[in-house]
This record gives sequence, C-alpha cells and structure tokens, in this order.
Amino acid sequence: MSSARSVEGAGSVTWWGFSPARDLMATGPVKQHGEVHILLVGSSDPRHILKTIAGLKDTDRLHIWVIENSMEVIARQLLLLYLSLAPEENTSIHKKAEMFLEVLGNSELRSETWEAVREAAARLCDYVTDCQETDPHPCLDTTLLKFRERDELVRIFRMWVKLCTEGSGSVSITRAWDARVRQHLGTRYDARRGCFDWDLAMKLHQRGGGVISKQQYFEWRSQGLAFQMREGIYQTTNTTLLSKRILTHKGDKVAVTGYWGDIVSSPYLCFGVETPDQSLLKTQNGAHVKTAQDISFANVQALFQSLSSRGQRPTSSQQEAEETLANTPTPGLLLPSGVSVTFLPLDSLSRLPDKKTFSHFFHCIYLSASMAHQLGPSLQQICSPGGVLVVELARFLLDLSADQERGFLETVVRGAKAAGFDPWTPADPDPTHAIFTIQTPPNLNLQEGQTAGTMST
Repeated sequence: MSSARSVEGAGSVTWWGFSPARDLMATGPVKQHGEVHILLVGSSDPRHILKTIAGLKDTDRLHIWVIENSMEVIARQLLLLYLSLAPEENTSIHKKAEMFLEVLGNSELRSETWEAVREAAARLCDYVTDCQETDPHPCLDTTLLKFRERDELVRIFRMWVKLCTEGSGSVSITRAWDARVRQHLGTRYDARRGCFDWDLAMKLHQRGGGVISKQQYFEWRSQGLAFQMREGIYQTTNTTLLSKRILTHKGDKVAVTGYWGDIVSSPYLCFGVETPDQSLLKTQNGAHVKTAQDISFANVQALFQSLSSRGQRPTSSQQEAEETLANTPTPGLLLPSGVSVTFLPLDSLSRLPDKKTFSHFFHCIYLSASMAHQLGPSLQQICSPGGVLVVELARFLLDLSADQERGFLETVVRGAKAAGFDPWTPADPDPTHAIFTIQTPPNLNLQEGQTAGTMST
C-alpha cells in the first residue's frame, strides 16, 4: 500500500468503509457489557455504530468516540446519524432506510431524499453553531472539536444547503464520476464493461461478495448509483459526496471540487454482503435470489427498528427527559437511552495518551484500513485492561493483489504486536478484520473514579 497509484480506485476520501458492519461490543474473546467506551478511527460511516447499538442490553451504556481524517467525512457521519435518529412519526422506518442508503451510496438522489438532506443540513448547521454556547445533543456531541473544525462543519453544511437549493450547482457529479473512471482505467476505458466484469467475478465474488449482482454493480461502476430503491428519477447531485482535493495544474496547486471516493469496491460492503437471515442468501440455479441492495435494505431496516426501540420520548412523567429535550438545539430526534457519540479533533489520536481522562480508557479501539499506519505503542496507553483492538483488513481493496493483501495483514500483525497487542483468532475467523487483545501488565490498577466496562462470556 505504499503506492498511491495502487489504490487509486479506493480514492483519497473514504465515504464508506471496506468491510461489513460489526457489533464491536461482541468482537473479541468475551462480550462487553455495562458502561463501555469505543474509539473508532477512520470508520468513515456509522455502520459499526448502528450495529453495536442493535446489540445493546437495556442495562448497557455505550459511549462512542469518533476520529476521522477530514471534516467532510465527519459532516457525512453527522448527516447519516441525523437521518438514523429521525422519529417514526416524521419518517417511517421503511422510508428512512431507503433515504439512508441513497445518501450513503448514490451519486444522485431522488427529489424526496434531496429535500431530506437539505433540511438535515440546515438543522445540523444550526446545531453545530448553537452547541458552542449551549448543552450538546445527548447523542451527538461536537463540542470537543476545535473552533476552526466546527467552523468548517458549518461551512460544509451551508454549502450542502446552498447547492441543494440551487440544484446541482456548478459541479456535475456525473462528469466528476466519469473523470475518475477514465483516470483509473486509462487505456482500458473503452473496454470498461469487461473490466467491471473482471473486478466483480474474479475479485469481489472470490473475496466474499458473491451476493452482489452484475446488473447493480455495473450500474454503480458506470454512474455511481448503488441503491435505486424506487422507480423514481435520480437526477439531483448528492452534494455530500463532493469534496476538495489539491491538484497541481501548470505548476500551481489548486483546490478542485469533485468526487474523490471509491469507484471500485462499492458501498454494498457495509450492509449488503452479510445477513443473519439465511433466507436472503438463498440461491437458485447457482445465482442468488436476493441482491446486495435487498440485503442492505433489510439490514438497515432492522438496525433502525432496534434504534427506535431504544428511543426515548419526553412525557409529562419524564421531567428529566423534558429538560434534556428543551436544551436540545435539534428538536424531534430520537434520544436512544444510554448511547452517545462524541466527535474528536482530526489530530487527536496522538494526543489522547497525554490526557489523564483517556488513560486505559477504551474497551475497544477500531482502526480502518486507511488508518492502519496509526498502529503504535500509544494505543496500549489508551486501551483498557481486557480491551480489544480491531483493524480493518484490505480484503475488499480490489486494486491490491493477493500478495499485497497478505503483506498488509502481515504489516498489521507486526504493528499490533509492537504496540503491545496479541493476535486473537475466533472460532469463526473474520477475513475482513484482524482482532487483537491487549498485553495487560499484571500490576496495572485503574485510577480512582475511572469507569470500565465489565466482561461476560
């Protein structure tokens, strides 16, 4: 992975992850429960957050801390979480799941989804602005971001509102998408359908994505439309997938707005290649009956159902909940009991060990494949006794060869061992993630007042 060109198809901005959603409280030798702190580094989208919430018990308290490498990705995470927290009286779970998937993986949106994005961006803009002086939302907390980072969030949300209001604006994501495909394929562009077929049959299907259908994959590779949930018209640019990249033009560096994300692996990997419902994996005449889109929708709908069941509503007998809602600058959102998501500054990972609060604090640390270079001894200082480290592997980075994929795994294992973690292999190995347990010194004692999750088999 040392060559930037070797992973050009994955892009420079990770809008979605390259692995299926995982319940991080159940990942490792034992299931965690009680009050649990999880650190996500570069997860890109809220798939792990939603999956972990779905596995919570009523007595669990889940605190998720998020670090990303760009404010555009944080803005997208906030937007997708906002859509996830919409109450059923405003949007049905069925419709919410459709909108969520369209925003997650479509270059263009239906008008109804576009209106939802515009409204959510406006609300989030007000929230980020107001929360500098008022209490944060009980679930979504951006107060620990730096002032300039919150200012950047406001700029991004305002840009989304402006472009949504004006339509597609000056940037055509269709042209931006095609430009990325041309750049990636080069002289093979005229034979792109053959290239798409090879990537699907010889890479995605061989690596565990057999449920991804040829028709849907080709549609996504050609136009960026992964989830066409209804027979609507997809013609409004999904502005949340636009970002700036510094390029060199005639010796000068210029910021170019375009689509700089994945054009090879697909957003189907997040929710569409695994399911506990075996009926969705049935085959007939050697072909899958259901598609990755069908599985994605079923999984997301189930996650939203779980989220809704944990959602609270203030009533006349819930004075505390009423007071909380009164101080919330984003009215109308679900308030999942015992769940909070806090966004940390972009450069905070290296500084966490210096803060007493985070000493041996996190019960699970998750690193994406794009952030695996952050493996280091500092992770041991912020991981709690009995904690686990989960690292996303390069299985679905299709531009990497089999040898490069194995080399990535070996590099991760060496880095984790050097950082003070031991490999752990479950009975049913996970080919998309490497799991490690911390080498806890026997004389380590928690500091007074420090909370820690408990473990159960």
